[in-house]
Amino acid sequence: MGAFEYVALDKAGKQSKGLLEGDTAKHVRQVLRERQLLPVAVNEVAQKESKRQSTISIRRGLSSSELAMVTRQLATLSQSGLPLEEALLAVSQQNDDPRAQSILLGVRSRVMEGHTLADGLADFPQAFPELYRATVAAGEQSGHLDAVLERLAEFTESRQALQQQVRNALIYPIALVVTAAGIISFMVSWVVPKVVGIFRSYDQELPLLTRIVIALSDFLRDFWPALIVGTVLLIWGLKRLLRKTGPRRRYHRMLLRLPLVGTLTRGINTARFTQTLSILAGSSVPILEALRIASQVIVNIPMREAVEEASLRIREGAMISKSLAASKLFPPMTTHLIASGEAGGRLEEMLDRAAQNQEREVDGLINTLLGIMQPLLVIVMAGVVLLIVLAILLPIFELNNLFA
Repeated sequence: MGAFEYVALDKAGKQSKGLLEGDTAKHVRQVLRERQLLPVAVNEVAQKESKRQSTISIRRGLSSSELAMVTRQLATLSQSGLPLEEALLAVSQQNDDPRAQSILLGVRSRVMEGHTLADGLADFPQAFPELYRATVAAGEQSGHLDAVLERLAEFTESRQALQQQVRNALIYPIALVVTAAGIISFMVSWVVPKVVGIFRSYDQELPLLTRIVIALSDFLRDFWPALIVGTVLLIWGLKRLLRKTGPRRRYHRMLLRLPLVGTLTRGINTARFTQTLSILAGSSVPILEALRIASQVIVNIPMREAVEEASLRIREGAMISKSLAASKLFPPMTTHLIASGEAGGRLEEMLDRAAQNQEREVDGLINTLLGIMQPLLVIVMAGVVLLIVLAILLPIFELNNLFA
């Protein structure tokens, strides 16, 4: 039995949409006719999602908040002893988003056909990442799906909370920059020419700062369309260039060498990697497969390649900690904690502790940078406004000296 999305018309010609479960599309059409509805379109959810993922779409999966909520609900219902197909049905009914409902019912239809939950999730790769599917598969194989879902719920909730924290922290700086840029652009392109034009009538040479501001004002007023087009083309060209592996690798390596950015990049990627590896190791995923999956959450290419090279050494019998430390890209504290876990047989615990340690360092660094950024932006914007005001006042001072 599968899940189908339908579009139908009632006797009054009013269109209605919804989800129905049935053996085939023909069966669903028959059910709609029995309900006095004229079927217009009936599409299986899994097929529709596969077509959507192969084409350009604004929204191709579940958001981090939706995934966290769905995982928490599944974990709660699974621990209460509810059968999996009933839990999936209950979660779909509790979700108000039609897209999430169709995905969950599509997964449920695969489970009711006799497939595993991981197989059902694999039909929707844009909604459920490989880490998610591999962890669920390991939980099903070990017979501890409820415990694995609980760990996944904690993981998705912590990731969603971190993303929300960063977004909230950036609201004020972004609003400040946009507002200040608008005010400065208005003053330079409109106010300054009007005021300074008065002083030009006295045939006096304007101060250097005033001439610079006027030149900038003339440039912005005459060439602002070209400036906007050039900026858009520059951003587009850089994005296109960074899609290539070679330039992107060099760019990521440069980020690692920058003072504060390098520390932040290492911390974020290491926290993701160790937390993912901890979940996979605790879910009985083989270590080499866990390393392969965990490496995919690393955005920085040199660090990801370092994990892939470490996997080759581990396959030959080397220790995980020494293999990762050989690249000198991961923080020493992380490799020391992993070495302690390997020596004491508590690898999963030490990986989790390493992830928590890196998350604390990243949170502290982000909070420090944001704390510095906000007053720094105010000072910079105030300095720019001061220069514009001085550019206007300096000719006035010279006029006062002229008529004194």
